[in-house]
Amino acid sequence: MSTSKENLFDQVLVKDLVNKVKGKSSLAVLCNQTPIPFNGMKEFIFTMDNEIDIVAENGKKTEGGFTLDPVNIVPIKFEYGARLSNEFMYAAEEEQLEILKAFNDGFAAKVARGLDLAAFHGVNPRTGSASEVVGENNFDSKITQKVTYSELTPDVNLEDAITLVHGSNGDVTGMAFSTEFGNAMSKVKENGVTQYPEFKFGGNPGSLGGMPVDVNRTVSDMSDNKDKAIVGDFARAFKWGYSKQIPLEIIEYGDPDNSGKDLKGHNQIYLRAEVYLGWGILAPEYFARITDEE
Repeated sequence: MSTSKENLFDQVLVKDLVNKVKGKSSLAVLCNQTPIPFNGMKEFIFTMDNEIDIVAENGKKTEGGFTLDPVNIVPIKFEYGARLSNEFMYAAEEEQLEILKAFNDGFAAKVARGLDLAAFHGVNPRTGSASEVVGENNFDSKITQKVTYSELTPDVNLEDAITLVHGSNGDVTGMAFSTEFGNAMSKVKENGVTQYPEFKFGGNPGSLGGMPVDVNRTVSDMSDNKDKAIVGDFARAFKWGYSKQIPLEIIEYGDPDNSGKDLKGHNQIYLRAEVYLGWGILAPEYFARITDEE
């Protein structure tokens, strides 16, 4: 695609600029963010192993015991950059602001989608391949409780997944559905009557049975389409947050994307935005996945 001034800075086109970048995070919907220190943090999981004890007068007291397990949350850098004709620098300020705003909005959408893809599936969103930086810190690796997906009975799958979480003494505070799972829910009928009409026509109702739910492609994208839904205690057993956000910068010199092409030598500039995100799955047993995975 050409980035010449005629294509970028026509007055009418800039005013009618359409941002086609899409992306959102189910994790952000189901779990409030917590600020993460730039150097990371150690979250302790405190468990009392037994029930409270009733002791008779002059009776013998026994130890209840407790367990203290650490979970390390280390921020990871997410970055997006793009080359642009250096004629951008000579455009009117209004035109520059429209482009920069669109870039920032697009970056925010990509970060939201990237958080889900990395935390759900352990992939580098750019390549779709497993990320060594993320490692095992993802739902696909840590959540071992699974229900085999059935397109005809997704609601039964949900009940079975919730039963698994409850069987591990966990609570279900939210559910993330793939678009395929949402479509399957819209087709469930009993005596010819649609049971979940709120999912019809690609609906994302926001709640189901009084519980938060989000329908998002990120649940299945880059999981080889195996994952269909994830349920569990998103409110307490998962933590995520920003540690640092680097404002959009305009780079005029060098080779910032390691393409082998000097910016000045090619009459270009480079737009770059970065953010550091951290997350941790504090209690994997408080989640269950509905999946095609064997």
